[in-house]
Amino acid sequence: MNDPLRSEEEILAVRIGPPELLNGPIVLVDYDPAWPHLFEREAARIRAVLGGRVELLEHVGSTSVPGLAAKPRIDMVLAVSNSSDEASYTPDLEAAGYILRIREPDWYEHRVFKGPDTDINLHVFSIGCPEIERMLMFRDHLRGGEVDRQLYEQTKRTLAARTWKFGQHYADAKSDVIEEILGRANPQRNDGA
Repeated sequence: MNDPLRSEEEILAVRIGPPELLNGPIVLVDYDPAWPHLFEREAARIRAVLGGRVELLEHVGSTSVPGLAAKPRIDMVLAVSNSSDEASYTPDLEAAGYILRIREPDWYEHRVFKGPDTDINLHVFSIGCPEIERMLMFRDHLRGGEVDRQLYEQTKRTLAARTWKFGQHYADAKSDVIEEILGRANPQRNDGA
């Protein structure tokens, strides 16, 4: 078993502004073919705002996997040259209506922005960050693997039905099945490589 759910103190330590209290189940919906279009619209807006500072911009998370039920929130991963250098990208994103909500300097200098009108999580990392490769590998494996896609959806549905104080707890609870699937997506991970 991976680490337990993050404590409320850990969640609050990385949040900018008050955390979203859920105190209920997670709402999952069936795959919506509009999700890729929402991603493309947001990606075009982000590219227009940041221009050449966008090193990589990809649709990730469950909404990026056709046929997979998901929370109706578009997850995006943005790579910039140095995510810890917020002054190089945050003011422009904020001027376009994006709001910085999470700052995790101890975890790959990860940042999360919310969108101005579409419900998104814009995950920002530095180019070359191993977490980007991990997110893309997981997405690509689920896109091509019916058995693991069904396993992941079944796990998500079971966990989503529980009552969660914070959505982060639901995300943390999925860690074991994600690691199991990633082990099959990249068998070298299990060989210590």
